[in-house]
Amino acid sequence: MSTLLIIVNIVLLLLFITGLYAMQKKHISFSKRVFVGLGLGILFGLILQYIYGAKSDVLKSTIEWYNIVGKGYVKLLQMIVMPLVFISILSAFTKMKLTNNIGKISTLIIGLLVATTAVAAAIGISTTLAFNLDGAQFQQGDAESARIEQVEQRLGDIQNLSMPAKILELLPANPFLDLTGDRATSTIAVVIFSAIIGVAYLGVKRKNPEQAELFAKIVDAFHAITMRIVTLILRLTPYGVLAIMIRVAATSDYNAIWQLGKFVVASYVALIIMFIIHLLLLTFAGLNPITYVKKAFPVLTFAFTSRTSAGALPLNVKTQQSMGVPEGIANFAGSFGLSIGQNGCAGTYPAMLAVMVAPIAGIDPLTPSFILTLIAVVALSSFGVAGVGGGATFAALLVLSTMNLPIAIVGLLISVEPLIDMGRTALNVSGSMTSGLLTSRVTKELDTNAYHGNDQKTLTV
Repeated sequence: MSTLLIIVNIVLLLLFITGLYAMQKKHISFSKRVFVGLGLGILFGLILQYIYGAKSDVLKSTIEWYNIVGKGYVKLLQMIVMPLVFISILSAFTKMKLTNNIGKISTLIIGLLVATTAVAAAIGISTTLAFNLDGAQFQQGDAESARIEQVEQRLGDIQNLSMPAKILELLPANPFLDLTGDRATSTIAVVIFSAIIGVAYLGVKRKNPEQAELFAKIVDAFHAITMRIVTLILRLTPYGVLAIMIRVAATSDYNAIWQLGKFVVASYVALIIMFIIHLLLLTFAGLNPITYVKKAFPVLTFAFTSRTSAGALPLNVKTQQSMGVPEGIANFAGSFGLSIGQNGCAGTYPAMLAVMVAPIAGIDPLTPSFILTLIAVVALSSFGVAGVGGGATFAALLVLSTMNLPIAIVGLLISVEPLIDMGRTALNVSGSMTSGLLTSRVTKELDTNAYHGNDQKTLTV
């Protein structure tokens, strides 16, 4: 009987996938298909939990089959992350317009990413104090205990390293190993390795233009192929989101989520405030924030539903270009934003956790010394956050261990992690696009006519 029920559930998923494919054939927009997959996944997941129960064997087996679509989609995104980061950075260096301004542009982008992350940390601290969140109030069940054990294993030897040693871990001792994503800091190591090659390219370009031109053509060819692979993967997004949301809705402990609801609300308040600050920065730069929201909405929607900054990179770059940002700067901002200064995952989230657990460690979170130290640690620890899943967890581990605070709080939030991660990812992408726009504005390379125009060629997946 249970086997028959599992087969019925699989058939229903296939019917939903067929429906989404039919929507694609009717040329219904990508964003609408993603939202349909999101809503349908949540609704069907709730129905499955109501019928079978969150811990039933039928549901467990059903979700294992659904994971072929959901986790398979995530694995494909993970597959392309490192090649995408590597080739995007190189492609930015090979763009002619960046040659004379490369140092200024990279410094501005990184500076803006880190500065906005520091601001996001301050907002996270303020929101946590305003909501009076206390980490000691969270309950620990079996799932939380298992997650805490996983968190402690992941932290490993990093917990015992000094801040200089942690910074040293960012450097690529073996770039080919980092291209496999072997280390938690592999993403930033690949960025550094790519930048070194790019600087070398600029040197060769001055001394031997013919060889540099050949290298640039090779990079452009690889960039085109990589982007095509990304496009093929992104076409699977509505189906992947459908399966992922079914799993989340069907297996979540809603009693635990209800208990943690105050933290979810506080998190989204902090994320929304930080997004408003992005809009204010654009306003101060003389750019219409409403125009930004309209043009950025599709890629922010994709980031929200897919929960991956890396998967959103091609759409991020295209959206920036539609707003008048030169391709080179867009590549830099998008690629750096995957591993440096993620406002949501590396800024707001770790700061909130640190304030919540500080009283447990006998520390007054209201003292200026604690707040200033925490903001500085968050800003420095924002280097090397992965762009596909788990980045916020790693950032929180780094911050909490550096501040000598208990790390168990990371595991206690397992029930609400997917809910908050959606908003965090969207904010990360917004931060990288904002840095690209502001950098282009400062260097006077922004095409304001394109920004204020009606070009909507973004999500042509």
